[in-house]
Amino acid sequence: MKVNAYLEITMKIEEGKRAAAAKVYTDYRGPFLETIEGALTKDLLIRDEDVQVLHGFDSIDHAKAYLSSAMFQNDVFVGLKPLWNADPDVKIYIVA
Repeated sequence: MKVNAYLEITMKIEEGKRAAAAKVYTDYRGPFLETIEGALTKDLLIRDEDVQVLHGFDSIDHAKAYLSSAMFQNDVFVGLKPLWNADPDVKIYIVA
C-alpha cells in the first residue's frame, strides 16, 4: 500500500523527559501498525526544539480516525500528556 496521508504530531518535551516519550512511541509502534486501520508507517523525529511523531496512512479518513481511536485516546495520549510543556501541534497532510 502507498502512503496517501500523514498525521504529524509535534510536541514540546524537555530533554530530560524525552526517554519517557520514546518509550511511549516504542511501546505503541507495533500495535499501531498491526491494529489501526490504514496505518502504514510511524516514525519518531527528534530536534533540539521538539519531538515529532509522523504517522503514514493509506487515506486521510484513517488518519483522522486514529485521533479518536481507543489506542490514541486511552493509551498514547495518556502516556504523553504529562511530558508536554505545551499542547501538541497536530496536522494532517494529503500526499500530492
